[in-house]
Amino acid sequence: MPSKHTLIRGAFILTAAGFISRFMGFFFRIFLSHAFGEENVGLYQLIFPVYALCHSIGTAGIETALSRTVARKISLNRYREAKAALFAALFFTVSVSLLEIILIQQNADAIAVSFLGDQRCTEMLVIISYALPCSAVHCCICGYSFGLQKTEVPAISQLVEQTVRILFVIGVFFYISGSGGRPSISLAAAGVVAGEFFSLLYSARILSKILRIPGRFSLAGLKKPAGELMRLSLPLTANRTAVTLLQSVEAASIPASLKLFGMDTSDALSTYGVLTGMALPCILFPSAVTSSVGTVLMPAVTKAQADGDPAGMAALIRKAASGCFLLGLACCLFFLLSGSFLGEFLFHSSSAGKFILTLAWMCPFLYTNAALISSINGLGKTTSTFLINMLSLGMRITSVFLAIPRCGILGYLWGLLASQAAVTVLAFLVLYRTGRKTFKTPHP
Repeated sequence: MPSKHTLIRGAFILTAAGFISRFMGFFFRIFLSHAFGEENVGLYQLIFPVYALCHSIGTAGIETALSRTVARKISLNRYREAKAALFAALFFTVSVSLLEIILIQQNADAIAVSFLGDQRCTEMLVIISYALPCSAVHCCICGYSFGLQKTEVPAISQLVEQTVRILFVIGVFFYISGSGGRPSISLAAAGVVAGEFFSLLYSARILSKILRIPGRFSLAGLKKPAGELMRLSLPLTANRTAVTLLQSVEAASIPASLKLFGMDTSDALSTYGVLTGMALPCILFPSAVTSSVGTVLMPAVTKAQADGDPAGMAALIRKAASGCFLLGLACCLFFLLSGSFLGEFLFHSSSAGKFILTLAWMCPFLYTNAALISSINGLGKTTSTFLINMLSLGMRITSVFLAIPRCGILGYLWGLLASQAAVTVLAFLVLYRTGRKTFKTPHP
């Protein structure tokens, strides 16, 4: 199948799954806000920087590296090496995730108090740590599937994860409430574990197909593919870990900076919960399209590069970025016209509506960046991605510590907008410079 048709088909499958998943998640967030309140939603959101940091260290870089490695191996008809790369990735990520469980559970109270600033997060940190091994296996299988440009397994496993998470939380919530109990927000963290576990069970079925590929190997036989995978994944892992660490500092510091602005603990957590649990998910809802395009674009760019087709690769990147930009413009206009209504109608929160109106201006940059950054990673220029992301995060963290104490949460929102615009400009310059060196324009 031609590369552009594979890209379109893969993007369509992921987009459909992404929209369904986000649609379900939208109503789930509304349920959480009504069932537990804005302050508890803020507490729940606070644990995710820690979870995301552990995920980045053990899984995120490996998943991207595995996708790129498998795409290249399959392009060269080296199927056994692609299989070996998967099992090397599984061995590494599961080992790291088990170590992370031990570290989190032994230090949950210290992390909650010293880093997140609220001891009430301790129980949720312990609970959500059990999702890490499941997520590790799930992400490796998805990375292998993306490398094959087969998006069915990742798409369906995403829906399984979301469906189980929502049904588990809602079912247990009403069971406890019906029994006269008072459900805790920790139930939402348990839902993450349940969702990841059942998603793992579904996605693991692809292993039976992979095992049918001829050729056996021992742990010693994994040494070569593991070394190759590590060389590619280490820069990506360092990138993701540094970025996620700064994001964690950013997220954990927002409530503290809001207190410096004059809010008490309850109001600060409520504002944080409205922003991260209501307004941002609303803005990110249409990005199911751009995220899907970015996910399938990276291995497609890698394959075009391996096939020696720079002109086709340039056309692929140009079309993907243009489409994402146009979608961003349309969404920007939509949110500007309907932001206040969405905040009141969906979340019964005027603050959510105000946040949506401000964040709407970010859409053209945010959506375009998904295609641009994926293209840069597909070209193997992970150092450029790292530097761009670090600059963006530096701008955002600056807004947290300097703008929020003076202007409140509005200062942070404008910092988000400026950082996304900077990413767009810098990513475009990297691709333009690469294009001048590599791409050849065919003559008619």
